[in-house]
Amino acid sequence: MSQTSPESKLEALQCHFTWDLGKPSRSNLCRLRYQLEDIGTEEGNSWLGHIYNLRGYVQYKLGFTKDAQNLFNKAAEAFCQTRRADSDEGPWLVVNYGNLAWLHHHLGEQAESQAYLSKVDALMNKYPSPSQDELHPEIYAEKAWTLMKFSADQKQLAADYFQRAIRMQPDMVEWKTSHVLLLAKAAVKTKTGLDADMLERMRIAKEEDPENLYLAVYYLQQNATMEKERVKVEARELTEKILRNPVSSYSGLRVLLGVYIKYVSVDEAIRVVEEALRHHPDVRFLKSCAAFCYVSKIDQEDGPTDQSLIIKAISLHEEVVSLYRQTYLLRNIDLANLYAKSNHSLDKAEQIYQELLWRDLDPADKQLVYNRFAHYLYSVQDKSCESVEYHKKAAEIPIQSFYRQNSITNLEKIRDKKWHQMRREVEEFLRNLPEPEM
Repeated sequence: MSQTSPESKLEALQCHFTWDLGKPSRSNLCRLRYQLEDIGTEEGNSWLGHIYNLRGYVQYKLGFTKDAQNLFNKAAEAFCQTRRADSDEGPWLVVNYGNLAWLHHHLGEQAESQAYLSKVDALMNKYPSPSQDELHPEIYAEKAWTLMKFSADQKQLAADYFQRAIRMQPDMVEWKTSHVLLLAKAAVKTKTGLDADMLERMRIAKEEDPENLYLAVYYLQQNATMEKERVKVEARELTEKILRNPVSSYSGLRVLLGVYIKYVSVDEAIRVVEEALRHHPDVRFLKSCAAFCYVSKIDQEDGPTDQSLIIKAISLHEEVVSLYRQTYLLRNIDLANLYAKSNHSLDKAEQIYQELLWRDLDPADKQLVYNRFAHYLYSVQDKSCESVEYHKKAAEIPIQSFYRQNSITNLEKIRDKKWHQMRREVEEFLRNLPEPEM
């Protein structure tokens, strides 16, 4: 490596700048930045170094190079804390030093870039991979974690990298946990769902990583076919543990609230999130969780909707939308639907939907908006034919998702209604619908 050009050395590095992370849009980068920020930066998170590394790369892609350098430096500090090694340096810094080498190169600071290239050389010589033909397990693990967060279509590759890292270094419990969660979430999205074998793997992972509350909550959610009283007891036990810990999207709180709403009661979910907000009133992640609970409460009401609850939900949603700077599509849509349910606010609902429809969105986000607008047209505006047109727009986008399948299901219902004026048109549309991308 020492006899090649600096450019070749940079290209040969294993880091975020050389991994194939695609070409995400600015809105997707902003969304990822918010997700990473919501994880938090409390000590004790074994992924803290990886979080800072990815946050640094996202900030670089957004054009904030000073922030990027700051975050890359924090990543190095975090690795020293989480690895608890005798030395300040180790193989876990290879990716971080690679990122810094690239950043200084892009800033025109070639001497600093060369210094980090030399550091990478030294680390790789001192800490070679246990397997001659493979990367170091620390690199595989970080690459896997990054792909898992950054690229929805590379989750299988991420799982493969986790498997390689674990095979070479089986004592890293957090790698095993992330691998199992990745596989479980992928299985949930399939037609067959989680099987008994996958549930057993989750149970074993939970025993090996008892401090991981996210895993415990996710296991409870997927195993909630047990008797209702037991779900309630376990949910309350996990609530106590989560509320004692620092606020983080990794805590499992959002999944736990879903468990309460589906298997216990939405009122108890609201009590839990409001208790968390009393202790941490300025945390936007908790406000987002509360907004989710209020919408669930309103959606579950059979009779006339309580206007005071709607006003409270609208106020919170407006705040959440502003905190996430318009990148939070679902909260924007929920806000529009809340306006539609409130007195004298139908114009505001229409305005939000029209702004979303005109926005330059990625295909997957466009699909989501078309699907939700179709439901809005049908249930609020009583415009069945226009609703069909937007369900067709959602289905035409060849990306497999809940929203596409939901639109197809609604179109199939229209096709089966002999009296519907668009029945034959919808039947022909469904017959010619292309297969989605997987």
